[in-house]
Amino acid sequence: MPWGHEQGNDYSPMPWNTNHLILAVQEPFDSQASQPTLLYGEIDESEVLTLRSRMPYNGMIFSDGMESDFLRFTAGMEARIGVCATKGIQVQ
Repeated sequence: MPWGHEQGNDYSPMPWNTNHLILAVQEPFDSQASQPTLLYGEIDESEVLTLRSRMPYNGMIFSDGMESDFLRFTAGMEARIGVCATKGIQVQ
Protein backbone atom coordinates (compact mmCIF):
# COMPACT_ATOMS: atom_id res chain seq x y z
CA MET A 1 0.00 0.00 0.00
CA PRO A 2 1.17 3.56 -0.57
CA TRP A 3 2.92 5.15 2.35
CA GLY A 4 0.50 6.85 4.76
CA HIS A 5 -2.44 4.87 3.42
CA GLU A 6 -2.34 1.80 5.66
CA GLN A 7 -5.58 -0.08 5.84
CA GLY A 8 -8.07 1.80 8.02
CA ASN A 9 -6.02 5.03 8.20
CA ASP A 10 -7.30 8.05 6.28
CA TYR A 11 -4.97 10.87 5.30
CA SER A 12 -4.94 13.96 7.48
CA PRO A 13 -2.55 16.91 7.09
CA MET A 14 0.16 17.47 9.67
CA PRO A 15 -0.52 20.29 12.14
CA TRP A 16 1.29 23.60 11.56
CA ASN A 17 3.19 23.32 14.86
CA THR A 18 4.49 19.78 14.31
CA ASN A 19 8.03 18.98 15.49
CA HIS A 20 8.99 16.53 12.76
CA LEU A 21 9.36 16.23 8.98
CA ILE A 22 8.24 13.37 6.79
CA LEU A 23 10.30 12.72 3.66
CA ALA A 24 9.98 10.59 0.56
CA VAL A 25 12.23 10.11 -2.46
CA GLN A 26 10.15 11.01 -5.51
CA GLU A 27 11.93 8.95 -8.18
CA PRO A 28 14.38 6.46 -6.65
CA PHE A 29 16.35 4.46 -9.21
CA ASP A 30 19.41 2.25 -9.36
CA SER A 31 22.35 3.35 -11.49
CA GLN A 32 25.88 2.11 -12.10
CA ALA A 33 27.15 4.53 -9.43
CA SER A 34 24.42 4.43 -6.78
CA GLN A 35 21.46 2.59 -5.34
CA PRO A 36 18.70 4.12 -3.19
CA THR A 37 18.84 2.95 0.42
CA LEU A 38 16.55 5.51 2.06
CA LEU A 39 13.21 5.90 0.29
CA TYR A 40 11.09 7.45 3.03
CA GLY A 41 11.38 8.36 6.67
CA GLU A 42 10.86 10.86 9.42
CA ILE A 43 13.20 13.20 11.30
CA ASP A 44 12.47 15.05 14.50
CA GLU A 45 13.75 18.39 15.79
CA SER A 46 16.95 16.82 17.16
CA GLU A 47 17.99 15.30 13.80
CA VAL A 48 19.40 16.62 10.53
CA LEU A 49 19.17 14.87 7.17
CA THR A 50 22.35 15.39 5.13
CA LEU A 51 22.27 14.79 1.37
CA ARG A 52 25.28 14.90 -0.97
CA SER A 53 24.80 15.18 -4.72
CA ARG A 54 26.63 12.93 -7.18
CA MET A 55 24.93 14.41 -10.24
CA PRO A 56 27.56 16.02 -12.50
CA TYR A 57 25.04 18.54 -13.94
CA ASN A 58 21.35 19.56 -13.81
CA GLY A 59 20.90 18.40 -10.21
CA MET A 60 18.22 20.25 -8.27
CA ILE A 61 16.25 20.30 -5.04
CA PHE A 62 12.67 21.52 -4.98
CA SER A 63 9.65 21.16 -2.71
CA ASP A 64 5.97 20.40 -3.17
CA GLY A 65 6.30 19.82 -6.90
CA MET A 66 7.26 23.46 -7.53
CA GLU A 67 10.25 22.90 -9.79
CA SER A 68 10.34 26.60 -10.75
CA ASP A 69 11.81 27.57 -7.34
CA PHE A 70 14.58 24.95 -7.38
CA LEU A 71 18.00 25.12 -5.75
CA ARG A 72 20.99 24.00 -7.81
CA PHE A 73 22.33 20.69 -6.42
CA THR A 74 25.22 19.27 -8.44
CA ALA A 75 28.17 16.99 -7.70
CA GLY A 76 29.86 17.62 -4.36
CA MET A 77 27.17 19.96 -3.02
CA GLU A 78 25.66 19.09 0.35
CA ALA A 79 22.20 19.93 1.69
CA ARG A 80 21.31 19.78 5.37
CA ILE A 81 17.59 19.56 6.11
CA GLY A 82 16.01 19.82 9.52
CA VAL A 83 13.03 21.06 11.51
CA CYS A 84 13.01 24.85 11.74
CA ALA A 85 12.97 26.43 15.21
CA THR A 86 10.41 28.99 13.96
CA LYS A 87 6.94 27.44 13.79
CA GLY A 88 4.19 28.36 11.37
CA ILE A 89 0.91 29.76 12.59
CA GLN A 90 -2.29 28.96 10.77
CA VAL A 91 -4.63 31.95 10.68
CA GLN A 92 -8.30 31.16 10.30
